[in-house]
Amino acid sequence: MLERILKSRVYDVVAETPLDLAAKLSSSLGNEVWLKREDTHPGVFSFKIRGAYNRMAALTSEERARGVIAASAGNHAQGVALAAQRMGIRAVIVMPRTTPEIKVSAVRARGAEVVLHGDAYDDAYAEARRIESAEGLVFVHPYDDLDVIAGQGTVAMEILRQHRGAIDAIFVPVGGGGLIAGVAAYVKALYPETRVIGVEPDDAACLHAALRDGERTVLPRVGLFADGVAVKQVGALPFEIAKVHVDEVVLVTTDEICGAIKDVFEATRTLAEPAGALALAGLKRWVDEHGAKDRKLVAIVSGANVNFDRLRHVVERAEIGEHREALLAVSIPERPGSFLEFVHHLDGRAITEFNYRYVDTSVAHVFVGIGLPDGLNGRDVVVERLVGAGFEVTDLTGNEVAGLHVRFMVGGRARGLASERVVRFEFPERPGALRDFLTKLGGRWNITLFHYRNHGAAYGRVLVGMDVPRDELETLEAFLADLGYESFVETHNPAYTSFLA
Repeated sequence: MLERILKSRVYDVVAETPLDLAAKLSSSLGNEVWLKREDTHPGVFSFKIRGAYNRMAALTSEERARGVIAASAGNHAQGVALAAQRMGIRAVIVMPRTTPEIKVSAVRARGAEVVLHGDAYDDAYAEARRIESAEGLVFVHPYDDLDVIAGQGTVAMEILRQHRGAIDAIFVPVGGGGLIAGVAAYVKALYPETRVIGVEPDDAACLHAALRDGERTVLPRVGLFADGVAVKQVGALPFEIAKVHVDEVVLVTTDEICGAIKDVFEATRTLAEPAGALALAGLKRWVDEHGAKDRKLVAIVSGANVNFDRLRHVVERAEIGEHREALLAVSIPERPGSFLEFVHHLDGRAITEFNYRYVDTSVAHVFVGIGLPDGLNGRDVVVERLVGAGFEVTDLTGNEVAGLHVRFMVGGRARGLASERVVRFEFPERPGALRDFLTKLGGRWNITLFHYRNHGAAYGRVLVGMDVPRDELETLEAFLADLGYESFVETHNPAYTSFLA
């Protein structure tokens, strides 16, 4: 693999990308943090151009005449489209319907034919394979190909050349595994003491599962927020390399990814896409978990193709991801001056949100957001201080129902609904998705609560209340199992019971 990387043809179309020191982040983390800026490739803004072009440069004249096809959530598609445009050959790209419009438009602008199919990469992949067979096109795989892996490996070649002195660890975003396979193969051949650490979203952890199980595992579903790495199964070739050369895999949450997008922006004044900031989110988690200090760490910022409207979701969740906001349910006495007393015990911390409605004469339940300039430890201090002052406190900071729904619904309760059952649903966000969801939900039970908010994420998220008698609970369970959408029963969630039940 080392020879393949050294002979890669990527520099026919790309220039070396910068390795930038993130000075502010380095200071706050107590480590030297470097960002490999793969988001700076002109026109495609992603490392994917490296592997796509290197693979297509190896096409025979007969294969070029047939044309190529690829399946991609966006960035590989742009690389294939650009390479095809340079070579003057036909390119067909199959993309999930959930792909950000900015990526779809960029591929079409390169002259490629775009086919939108399915809700995730695996759906698009199956359709691309069908078209490949039907039309005789050459399939350009996004990660399970040695030429693609070699092209991506040039990222590591540049990092080791650009950084002076030893590197303790390189953090690599993982989707199908092409990038981490190329990086790990090159780094371990020259500097085996440098750790190569993969980073995956906790809802799309295909490499983590494969290394744990000792074989390539197919995930039942994957989250789509970091659409560039939303892959159910790691590639066969990348897995063989990763088994030998990857030291560990770190898993991060959506909120942590959002926090890392903010970090990249503050360091570079550019907006990374969720998959692009994934490695930095993993770096931060790894530092926190290991108490690492004075290390030299590199995170690969892999892409910057993000829809502008998705920023609403990013900004909303970044404060939680960076542990800069706590969401609490607090019971306070229903009497004059109690709110002032509550604020006094916050020790000067800012209130970012305060939701309240009168319920009865004794106790008020408030939904409050509190700024945490001192980070995660500050949340524990706030909770302990409030509990010590006699307040009843429930920490809702990581509660999806609280963060996505209840904070926008506090203000009233329905009386006389002892049989209300509350269910949270997730479904791939695309045109018509909500209509399809409502059609499947049908009119079996009376709807008592409904909250849907489209905030730019790849998943539509809905909170539904239904009037379901106790003797029909088994029917409800069967209905949810057959519905075809991810669902979570939240009837006993403290965010619901405190403010809506």
